[in-house]
Amino acid sequence: MTNPISLPVLLPYPFKEPFDYEIPQYLDVKILVPGTLVIVPLGNRKEIGVIWQHHKLPKGLDFLTSSPKKFTKLKSILSILPLPPLPFVLLEFIDWVAAYTLSPSGSVLAIALRGVQTIMASKNHPRTGWMLSAQIPKITRNTPTREKVLTFLKDKKIPYTTQYLAKTLEVSAGVIQGLAKAGVIEEHNLPDTSLFLKPDLNFNVPQFSSEQQAAADFLCQKVIQQHYSTTLLQGVTGSGKTEVYMQAIAACVENNKQILVLLPEIALSTQWVERFEKRFGVRPALWHSDLTPKQRKQTWNAIIKNEVSVLVGARSALFLPFTNLGLIVVDEEHETSFKQEEGIIYHARDMAIVRARLSNCPAILVSATPSLETLMNAHHHKYDHLVLNSRHGGALMPDVQIVDLRITPPQRGLFLSPPLITATQQRLKKGEQVLFFLNRRGYAPLTLCRACGYRLECPHCSAWLVEHRNTQRLVCHHCDYFIPIPKECPHCNAPDSMVPIGPGIERITEEARSIFPDAKILVMSSDNLTSPKATAEAIRQIDQQEVNLIIGTQIVAKGWHFPFLTLVGVIDADLGLSGADLRASEKTLQLLHQVGGRAGREKSPGTVMLQSYLADHPVMSSLVKGDFDAFMLQEAAERQAGFWPPYGRLAAIIISADTNENATQIAFELGQYAPKQDGVIVLGPAPAPLALLRNRYRQRFLLRTQKHIAIQPILYQWLSCVKPKKTIKIDVDIDPVSFL
Repeated sequence: MTNPISLPVLLPYPFKEPFDYEIPQYLDVKILVPGTLVIVPLGNRKEIGVIWQHHKLPKGLDFLTSSPKKFTKLKSILSILPLPPLPFVLLEFIDWVAAYTLSPSGSVLAIALRGVQTIMASKNHPRTGWMLSAQIPKITRNTPTREKVLTFLKDKKIPYTTQYLAKTLEVSAGVIQGLAKAGVIEEHNLPDTSLFLKPDLNFNVPQFSSEQQAAADFLCQKVIQQHYSTTLLQGVTGSGKTEVYMQAIAACVENNKQILVLLPEIALSTQWVERFEKRFGVRPALWHSDLTPKQRKQTWNAIIKNEVSVLVGARSALFLPFTNLGLIVVDEEHETSFKQEEGIIYHARDMAIVRARLSNCPAILVSATPSLETLMNAHHHKYDHLVLNSRHGGALMPDVQIVDLRITPPQRGLFLSPPLITATQQRLKKGEQVLFFLNRRGYAPLTLCRACGYRLECPHCSAWLVEHRNTQRLVCHHCDYFIPIPKECPHCNAPDSMVPIGPGIERITEEARSIFPDAKILVMSSDNLTSPKATAEAIRQIDQQEVNLIIGTQIVAKGWHFPFLTLVGVIDADLGLSGADLRASEKTLQLLHQVGGRAGREKSPGTVMLQSYLADHPVMSSLVKGDFDAFMLQEAAERQAGFWPPYGRLAAIIISADTNENATQIAFELGQYAPKQDGVIVLGPAPAPLALLRNRYRQRFLLRTQKHIAIQPILYQWLSCVKPKKTIKIDVDIDPVSFL
């Protein structure tokens, strides 16, 4: 008896390797290529899996090799899904991400199969429309609206949907249903055409400055060559970076290749899509968490069939089944929101470069304030570097001023300084728009009792409760726990003793309404801009000048173009400079430079006023002088001495458990086996800054190595020394961005 023929099948669960499944006789072995989507049994369930093969990984990530699990009695593949196989390069990318992040390959595959699972879960109803019946019966009751439909459909050779007829002819759906019931029109399947139109490259070609044209020509040449490369496109805010890289997109479309554009936030897609449509006459495909199941199904299907030219999406778009990828763009590449912090912990910017290399296509990283890692790669000629030094259309960079709060403080109990109030009044009087920026949601970050000093904290996290006066709640921003604002102290029972400490965006709004009673105020934060639709409405109000005072959190710093905005006031410019974050100065400089860059982007000059108690801080000096690169080079020099990134590698190990004793014990055990070799430093264990998070107690290690040392094999060997209980979780964060 011959041994059964089997193939490895990877399942979208936390499995490190695929399982062997027998090929039944009724399936053709030749069509079961790697990437084929199949249904297989797993226990008592039927699951979607992918026929797999291991891929050769680069040195440093090839420390772990495994083969499919063997069983004495193999289970059989049940069926093949009626979908094209996943592209080979996507399988290779999944294995690469799994090895780099020390994650099970099956868990990474789960990200890529979300679109497939949506397709399988949805009912596949064909799209239908209406045509005139072959034999039209006599209509007993005709009306003008019915006649309008019949006249339109006369001599039409293709069906039209109810929605299209109702909207175009301005009739109700009931009119169409009435004609169908009378047998005058009949239902037909719509032709199978793509929902995603190809961009019109000549629809609205922009006029470039010589500086922009040179950058666009360089990027187009990279696209035409169709080899892997990474280019940093750096330009001052308002320099037209988007229009420049859209020329590279046009060159890629002309070559019949697919383009992926990554944005750090869903909210950004609103204005970006409008700019794309203005340039190319069509809308791009979208991929983010707010899509309906139907939209996800349509988009995923169109991508794998190569019917999508340009897709703009969030992090997970990297795992879509592009079959003909010709360009990847990472816009606002410095944004920390590109880092996925839960589940599979990865940085989308870095993985985009990997996907581009595996696809042998160029990548473009775009920012006015590049991350230090990207900037150093450009300085060391690992990346090509393009710089746009001037704003588009002759606009000037804003004038940046420090408001020293030690010299001109706000009135007691308030937070807007006299110079900022005066400047705001002047701009509003001239009909211009003003932006107040404070990177803090809610009304106040801390509430305490003035009688006994008791502070209201979250019982599930090591965090204060943030007052949200609009909803009359105290909220934890980490686990969403909330309580009503108490009327007396929970500790000493003193009545009316709870007072808010410090400003949040709601408190600044309250103060602004009092000082500027005639201002038309718009608040922009994640609390009220909860969907792309809400964001689009906010942007519309700003563009139409229906508002003149915008008060926002960091969402307003993300690449918006506000043509009538001339003054930006930063309420607490020192906010991000405290704490032990390695990147505190870098992040603060990037954030304040970006938010300041919203001012003066058209003809009227802009001003940025930074309220600060640290007027002499290097970050403040850099912002006033406008020498971003000089500050970053100095920051790099300081990190190089201790081989901190980008001159070394970092990995965080986060241990979480149901009790503090369990977390401490496993951290102590792990510490006993900490690696000891030249060029490797282990910091910890120590309680995490958020020592309690969602009822889980947390301990942290930080592993630092010199850059030439591969960090993954060290971590793998170290972690294999300890076998924690099921209630204990150990997460690994390669290249951490957050240190909480």
